[in-house]
Amino acid sequence: MDYGHELVFGTFLTPAVDNPARVIALAQLTEQVGLDLVTFQDHPYQPRLMDAWTLLSVVAAQTQRVKVATNVANLPLRQPVVLARSVATLDLISGGRVELGLGAGGFLDAVAANAGPRLTTGQSITALEEAIAIMREVWTPEGGGIRLPGKHYTVAGAKRGPQPAHDVEIWLGAYKPRMLAVTGRLADGWLPSSAYAGPDQLAEMNKIIDEAAVEAGRDPASVRRLYNLSGRFDGRGGFLQGPEELWIDQLAELTLGEGMSTYILGSDNPEDIRRFAEVAAGVREAVEAARSGAAVARPTDSTDRLGGFTVVPTPPPAVRRSEVQLLDESERPTGPAWDPERTYTPQQLSSGQHLIDVHDHLRAELEQIRDLVEQVAAGSIGVGQARSHINTMTMRQNNWTLGTYCESYCRLVTTHHSLEDASLFPHLRRADPALVPVVDRLQEEHQVIHDVLEGVDKALVALVDGSGSIDGLRAAVDLLDDTLLSHLSYEERELVEPLARLGVI
Repeated sequence: MDYGHELVFGTFLTPAVDNPARVIALAQLTEQVGLDLVTFQDHPYQPRLMDAWTLLSVVAAQTQRVKVATNVANLPLRQPVVLARSVATLDLISGGRVELGLGAGGFLDAVAANAGPRLTTGQSITALEEAIAIMREVWTPEGGGIRLPGKHYTVAGAKRGPQPAHDVEIWLGAYKPRMLAVTGRLADGWLPSSAYAGPDQLAEMNKIIDEAAVEAGRDPASVRRLYNLSGRFDGRGGFLQGPEELWIDQLAELTLGEGMSTYILGSDNPEDIRRFAEVAAGVREAVEAARSGAAVARPTDSTDRLGGFTVVPTPPPAVRRSEVQLLDESERPTGPAWDPERTYTPQQLSSGQHLIDVHDHLRAELEQIRDLVEQVAAGSIGVGQARSHINTMTMRQNNWTLGTYCESYCRLVTTHHSLEDASLFPHLRRADPALVPVVDRLQEEHQVIHDVLEGVDKALVALVDGSGSIDGLRAAVDLLDDTLLSHLSYEERELVEPLARLGVI
């Protein structure tokens, strides 16, 4: 569904405390290349990141046109009346250039460790609903003292104001059904990230938002759909893994098909920001042409997307980085041969493509690890900072690729239901016994990769205590690079077609 919103493009910059001037320069570059929005994450419990609200104020003061927003503000550590007045104040000073991305606070232990309330996930959502009501009242000039009793926030006679320079939008970062429903009932926008809500999940999530909006007497089109993007212009196929033309085509399709209308690039690379500005211009042109009924130029593809198998597994790298080889690729079993006469629906094809999209995110994280190691070598960040960052990455938080795939993809297929990490393997074994050797091998390789990651961690520790060197750390990352990329390619080669043919449970 195309909700008809004006297209907006922006950046999601890392507010790294070690180089404030560079962060501000990237925000200014965002404006210079013609993008519309600069956003920053807000984790007040993380000292390696600058305070988001202070940084937004400086960026707003050193730009003229671009809007600024949190992506997203940590509500448990931002009292709602004070946050509302901070937003309104900066909006007045900047001439109406502030929007508010808002979250319930996902890292509950970190919030509590920093003197915030210790809440359950459910309590955090209730507190978020109460806070939205409070902030909207603060921004409303008429009505006398604000009196809103709540379970987590009670306002008893608070004065109103100041009123922002424009109607500030509240965008919620949401993935689970209850938060999506809150978005539909109360928010002005939905702000997910592609790394955690792939393109094929958007339709089902949008449906929950739309239904909640209708039940609340709202027009679903009143909820803007935003999207934090992870991608690579030198990628090898998949979602946002390729040149500008691929990005233009895929984002235009998301706009016209799923109603997404604000795209925010997560990158601190100036060249990426410049190229994203070219993407923005191309998407605007394509969407305008489609909405007006004009013909839209698209890259040609000789393969019928509705017939045949058009999902292309990513090949392994041609060159190895490490002298050590932990996976004997010659012993990897193969599954049944593909039927060249078989046809597949777009929905069937999306299952295999989503696996590739998840893998592409892990590949991108691997590049981040390499970059962190080089930053350590250059002395720009400490080893402890690098280790902390690596431990927050997806590849350290999930039980590897197929588990991650199953958990995310099955949210789309089975609505409101998340399967345990290993549940897809038994399904594939039952559905096609010829896949049993492949699945067994994949499980074995998951453990190998886990051990390699532990080796990277040990190399970081050794560098700290003096028993290791930067060369030892590089060697550990080289081994991870070879092992992980080989495994991901093997998994795609063997499973993208069975996933389309057999589906997921």
